[in-house]
Amino acid sequence: MPQINLKPSPLCIGILGCANISKQFVRDNADNEKIAFAAVASRRLEVAVEFAKQYGIERSYGSYEELLADQSIDAVYIPLPNSLHAHWAIKAAEAGKHVLCEKPLALNQDEARSMFAAASEHGVMLLESFPYEFQPQMRTILDLINRGSIGTVRTVQACFGFTMANEITNIRSNPDLGGGALLDAGSYPLSFIRMVMGSAPVQVMADSTWTESGVDISTTATLYYADGRRTQLSCAMNMANHRRATIVGSAGTIETEYLNHTAARADESPYGYLPSQLRLRRGTANTIEFEELTSDTGSGFRFAAEAFADLIATKNFRVINLHAQASLDNAATLEALSRSTKSGERIAVNV
Repeated sequence: MPQINLKPSPLCIGILGCANISKQFVRDNADNEKIAFAAVASRRLEVAVEFAKQYGIERSYGSYEELLADQSIDAVYIPLPNSLHAHWAIKAAEAGKHVLCEKPLALNQDEARSMFAAASEHGVMLLESFPYEFQPQMRTILDLINRGSIGTVRTVQACFGFTMANEITNIRSNPDLGGGALLDAGSYPLSFIRMVMGSAPVQVMADSTWTESGVDISTTATLYYADGRRTQLSCAMNMANHRRATIVGSAGTIETEYLNHTAARADESPYGYLPSQLRLRRGTANTIEFEELTSDTGSGFRFAAEAFADLIATKNFRVINLHAQASLDNAATLEALSRSTKSGERIAVNV
């Protein structure tokens, strides 16, 4: 009898752009059986050809349009500058491609809505990629909260910051490309807060320090919720690298670094991935010792790609719609935060 191959075909992915983040994404998924990199595109053909040669990708294109016309490609990964996400996500959806898009999904709420409308119209899935979100550690955190391990969540404080290299030429310094700490670094703690709180705030109040180029180099904010709770976030591009979140409940506390990419030991990863701390205190007294918790580790790019492929393979629009609502909430909140930094006033979040 002939053998029946029950193994599903990998998701064929095209890469729109050859930035460093693309290289890391492809590298970390090189042996991922759930996906296959079919093509890569750049605005300069020679760059795409070199990228394809380096990572063993069969086809290379000198324009994004050519890649989207490739009928063998099921989905695209978009690592382009923030200002280009909406345009190319919509173009990809119109070409019948599923889309895994780097954060932040869009520059504003209208862009995000247009992106999801295009995905819905053409029957494809659009997923915003926060690598930490797909880490097993994040599932552990949400399970602890859902089981009531810290009681009712009262507040969250989350931060992320780093020192921006080559500030003058870095695209993060360019307001026309969607630069600035809030969109780049701030989208991480904001998305973390949204995941834990389960909804968008109703109002925000934010304050920024500005660069000569017109982008915020650092921002801090308070988020106000309909039930009276408050959360806080901070982000920066002029500080030592730091990344941490504290979730405080009525009966306990969770502390985590919520890293994008993790390793079980500091000397384990050839790429410098580190353990991501996760601590749990069951109780309200400061005499109660924190428990150190561990989860499976690995590249967040790989976890995200696997989750994306699984959602498409199972046609799980219920889960993709939950992700979409979170992305729309984040876009609306980022827009309100940006308005608050400029006006100095508390701004309503219109979701």
